[in-house]
Amino acid sequence: MKYTTLPNTDIKVSKICLGTMTFGQQNREADGHAQMDYAFENGVNFFDTAEMYSIPGRQETYGSTEKILGTWFKKTGKREEIVLASKIAGPNPNFGYMREKLDFSPASIKFALDSSLQRLQTDYLDVYQLHWPERKTNYFGQRGFKVQDDAWEDNIHNVLEALDGFVKEGKINHIGLSNENPWGIMRFLEESKYNNLPRIKTIQNPYSLLNRLFENGSAEICLRENVGLLAYSPMAFGVLSGKFLTGEAHPNARIKLFPQYSRYSSPQCTEATRLYQEIAKKNGLTLTELSLAFIAQQLFVTSTIIGATKMEQLKENIDTIEISLSDEILKAIDEVQAVIPDPAP
Repeated sequence: MKYTTLPNTDIKVSKICLGTMTFGQQNREADGHAQMDYAFENGVNFFDTAEMYSIPGRQETYGSTEKILGTWFKKTGKREEIVLASKIAGPNPNFGYMREKLDFSPASIKFALDSSLQRLQTDYLDVYQLHWPERKTNYFGQRGFKVQDDAWEDNIHNVLEALDGFVKEGKINHIGLSNENPWGIMRFLEESKYNNLPRIKTIQNPYSLLNRLFENGSAEICLRENVGLLAYSPMAFGVLSGKFLTGEAHPNARIKLFPQYSRYSSPQCTEATRLYQEIAKKNGLTLTELSLAFIAQQLFVTSTIIGATKMEQLKENIDTIEISLSDEILKAIDEVQAVIPDPAP
């Protein structure tokens, strides 16, 4: 395994982070425990979860992922050896079952945080992330800036003050954002800089060969402001394994079980994936190896969040950390990106 540190901290984290959103629906507790065992045994010391998991979010499975992590911590006693990240969900009319208000008010943060800690069977989180903004803005694949009738008023100072209280209580060590854009990242940094409030250390956004939008603005912020990207969906819901190019049915694949997750299913994504697979084959790599090695080599990436439903997928994903792509391969990747830019924003 390869390691780095969370920006502006002395916390060592693996360059691969175990994503757990399948635990509780696609993976049972025993499956989740087996994945955590294998990941830990192979050097992964960074686990990511969220209050709304498992995915897709449903009232019946709300918090199920955190509960599975919690029973693993209780069984193994390895909480102190794991860098643990979770998230509080922002406003979404579909998730009203989570708590009375889906906002980042002090009361909501306290309820969400305490509930996560209880499910996770721990007293603290290493990183606590705002899962998506309170304001209306672009995330989850939206193109173009279309904001209308937004009642949100800038409360970022108040949000950071509330988080600061939980940092001082010892319930949170560091904070981060997720599904945020350049304005939001800089707004949080500005508020912390001038008011001595907690500084965001990480941003968790989608980043893959099919979605490199993070490079437009946010990557420069990460490099200049020392904020680390935790890249999620690096395999584009399994599309970048190449398995959907074979014509096989794959009925248990996530995008087959949950067709609403169509972000990576367009004809443009299919064609780009085919071209990337040609590059991989030409260079003696699998498409999975090409896809994950590309992300790991980006200077603004702190860790790549991998998720798997099968152990063989998990093993292949972790093994890619040893692969380095040549300048020639990177040039070939950029040539595809130039022809089919960001087909899955």
